[in-house]
Amino acid sequence: MPKLTIVAFDGTRFDLDVDQGSTVMENAVRNSVPGIEAECGGACACATCHVYVDEQWTETVGPPEAMEEDMLDFAFDVRPTSRLSCQIRMKAAYDGLTVHVPERQA
Repeated sequence: MPKLTIVAFDGTRFDLDVDQGSTVMENAVRNSVPGIEAECGGACACATCHVYVDEQWTETVGPPEAMEEDMLDFAFDVRPTSRLSCQIRMKAAYDGLTVHVPERQA
């Protein structure tokens, strides 16, 4: 079971044991992480689950696909490490992944 850390904007850490195949967004919603609104429910049709992947993980997680990149155009304060958490599906290689929630969602 991979471990996932989500750091809320206020610095609160959510250290979670998650199922492989679940998304970062699903785990954030399930654990009531503040700042992850997930209005579209994970359909990659909004940008309300925007997160920053911790720099040590950006290469492992990889860049967004084209559709996700288009949706990130609607996100607040997009950075090189920005991803939509609905598009990051947990797997063994992501054990220890850390993401940060932005100040607000778009």
